[in-house]
Amino acid sequence: MSGSKMKAVFTIIEGENLTKPIFRRIGTGFVNRDGSLNIFLDALPVNGKLHIRDAIPNTEDSKEKPRSPDDKKGADDVEF
Repeated sequence: MSGSKMKAVFTIIEGENLTKPIFRRIGTGFVNRDGSLNIFLDALPVNGKLHIRDAIPNTEDSKEKPRSPDDKKGADDVEF
């Protein structure tokens, strides 16, 4: 894996009632010197699949507005 040493770990949620898949962040990964990965999960994906990509650093510019309680998307859900 190339790029950033820190990785974001997602599971992809797909459903008939969703217009597009939801990427739910469930963990973090780190690239070791030998190219192997250490993955730390906060949840287990029900579908058994992980999607790992370079982490995007949090900056003041990239922070989103708070969501309403009626919004179906969670705080760690990302649309690609």
